[in-house]
Parts: sequence; structure tokens; C-alpha cells
Amino acid sequence: MEFRELSDEEWEVIKPLLPPRFRVGRPRADDRRIINGILYVLTTGCRWMDMPLEYGSYKTAWRRIKRWQDEGVWDRILKALASIREHGMVSVDSTTVEAKKGGSL
Repeated sequence: MEFRELSDEEWEVIKPLLPPRFRVGRPRADDRRIINGILYVLTTGCRWMDMPLEYGSYKTAWRRIKRWQDEGVWDRILKALASIREHGMVSVDSTTVEAKKGGSL
């Protein structure tokens, strides 16, 4: 599967579902950039520490995926993206398996 970053349309659906930023303290790393990094790791199967620097810190991405899982953020995102599918957007995933010794599947 080839990696692709979030489209503007997908980002507009996801953005309002994310936890609010804290008003005090250190500013949170850019959400879209970090989500693209998370998607890169999950799509390519690379190690977290091999996530390209253009997506920010792999430690931030790893902490964010864990924290948002505990908070139910990913469930909300998946439900929202599924509703887009009902309106004409479809994503298909497939796996190719080689037939051994010339056999057919």
C-alpha cells in the first residue's frame, strides 16, 4: 500500500474531532503533521524511530496515538470518515498473494 497524506477534505472532517489545545503551557505540535506521521508509520510498517523528521518527533507521534486511543479520539475519527464514505467517498484496501509453484488462487 502506498502512503498518502491527509487530503484537505479529510483534514476538515478530522480537525473538529481532536481534543482542544491547552491554553497554558507549551504549544502542542501541529496535529495534521503528527497525524500524517502516525499514518506513515502505520501504512509503511516502519519503526516509530524511522518516521521521517518532516512529520515531527516520533516520540510525540507515539504518545499521541496512545493518548488519543485512551480518550476515544480515533473512534470518533473513524466514524466521521465512515460517514464521508456514505456520501460517495470509498477507500479500498487489498493484498496481493503470490501463487506458489504456478498454482492458481
